[in-house]
Amino acid sequence: MTDKIEFDSRFRKLVDYVGERLLGKREQIVLAATCLLAKGHLLLDDLPGLGKTTLANALADAFGGTYRRVQGTPDLMPADITGSEVLRAGSNGAQGTDRTSEFQFRAGPVFTNVLLCDEVNRTPPRTQSALLQAMEERQVTVFDRTRSLPDPFFVIATQNPVDMDGTYPLPEAQLDRFLVRLRLGYPDRATQLEMLGALDGPDARRPASVLDPVTVREMAAYAARIPANRIVLNDLVGLVEATRDPRKTLLGASPRACIALLRAARVYAAAHGATAVTIDHVRRLAPHVLAHRLIMADAGADQHEFVAGLARDLPTPKRIAA
Repeated sequence: MTDKIEFDSRFRKLVDYVGERLLGKREQIVLAATCLLAKGHLLLDDLPGLGKTTLANALADAFGGTYRRVQGTPDLMPADITGSEVLRAGSNGAQGTDRTSEFQFRAGPVFTNVLLCDEVNRTPPRTQSALLQAMEERQVTVFDRTRSLPDPFFVIATQNPVDMDGTYPLPEAQLDRFLVRLRLGYPDRATQLEMLGALDGPDARRPASVLDPVTVREMAAYAARIPANRIVLNDLVGLVEATRDPRKTLLGASPRACIALLRAARVYAAAHGATAVTIDHVRRLAPHVLAHRLIMADAGADQHEFVAGLARDLPTPKRIAA
């Protein structure tokens, strides 16, 4: 059973391992690991070549999980993600009798621990919707049979915010199923020099993994028990309700968003050695958890800045360590 000390140590190992592959992005790695342990899903909205695939692959390697990648294209079909029933033709038996043909299920890439949906907005809405049941219920239904997905199950979807030709914007219902939305951004000069230097050096001998799927499940269960007192819960709900101001937003954060923010705050609190959620944990996470779920009344308004401003208005308790 995971305890406070083990959670701290294991979370640090997870972040350090990924940080050796994705240089200079520790804050984003912490948020991605928080999303994983909160049993959420991650949307990476950024330019090509900034490490989105590296992040997904490294997270899977860190806990020894299975990893599959799907490239979003306009002709991608739902069965290309979930799998399908394939007719297996019969054949003549040893005594000359005919064996009856039967359907056999061929599992799609969704049956994995970490699924990277690269350029998810290039897939048509019909295919995007194939992910809805998997992300929310952690199971998929093909024909008349429902099959459970592995645990942990973590979807990382990417979008290119600049190249929008031939894309299908994600509907609000699907955006609401992503717990966290992140941008990695360009690395600074020192990090880029470190990347170039690593190309000429010897290959680093990294451990195959630092955790395992069972440990990830135990850590998620531990974090889910981190308490939040009535005052914190009241402030959290007040923050979510403030996003529904009709003068500022056409669509505010849903009750699902409220639950998601608490789940993420519990993991974030445990990762920082706390035994209870504080409003400061909520403040740090709110823009990453809530902003992508909003539609602003002013089309030019920044969702992230709007939520960050609401979070700054919350009471200020003793600050947590960065």
